[in-house]
Amino acid sequence: MKTRAITGFFFVIVMLGSMLLGHYPFGIFYLVLTLLSLREFYGLIKQTGLSPNAPAGLFNAAFIYVIFAIIVYRDDIGPHKVLFFLTLSISAIFILELFKKSAAPFTNIAYTLAGIVFVCLPFTFFHALAYIKGDFNFHYPLAFLLLLWSNDTGAYLVGSKLGRTKLFERHSPKKTWEGFIGGVLISAGVAFIISIYFKELVWHQWVVIAILISCFGTTGDLIESMFKRSINVKDSGGILPGHGGLLDRFDGLLLAAPIVYTYLYFISN
Repeated sequence: MKTRAITGFFFVIVMLGSMLLGHYPFGIFYLVLTLLSLREFYGLIKQTGLSPNAPAGLFNAAFIYVIFAIIVYRDDIGPHKVLFFLTLSISAIFILELFKKSAAPFTNIAYTLAGIVFVCLPFTFFHALAYIKGDFNFHYPLAFLLLLWSNDTGAYLVGSKLGRTKLFERHSPKKTWEGFIGGVLISAGVAFIISIYFKELVWHQWVVIAILISCFGTTGDLIESMFKRSINVKDSGGILPGHGGLLDRFDGLLLAAPIVYTYLYFISN
């Protein structure tokens, strides 16, 4: 418990520091986090005996993240042209498989691409939250994390005390409907408090974001649990002592970040 608390404290400090120091530290930190999480994903797949092309997947993930980071930072159509090079870099994943002796080449290709979609794109959308209205504004990603953590904490506290009805026992036996509802309510309460200090949105818009994060964050958690159960592992990794792997810590972000970005994009335009 002590190790878990110390690890969690310092990791949160680093995450918050990356936002407060400006757009360059923020972008670099989450690029590194993206690549480490994707590497963790490919490592889990390799435990099953399959061979996703990790170097090609990591290269494409970095390329996608960096190009979209430049696009949202500059708010300029020029960098969009570079996206056409994705036709070459993505094709390389297929071409390189020709040179490998594998019994399941298209399974390897599928998992390589799945890692990019499942891990890279959500972090790319999360990074873009800071630029949803043009200039860098750490309020949106910071609020996102606060609401995600509030939901997780609320679901745990309420579920451990009042939980009776299983939410999705096949994939996560400990989650309950009572815990889920508690997480939504506590997250919504935190959203109202956030609206007092972060004036970019009115209170009911922050509450909508809290509900989206609670619903899709919980779904992302269930999907990651389903993934781990399908390959018979308990933790996605050991990079965070006492917390497991990065995918264990950010499973709620994987579905929620793109959904929240989409919501903010449409209400901002």
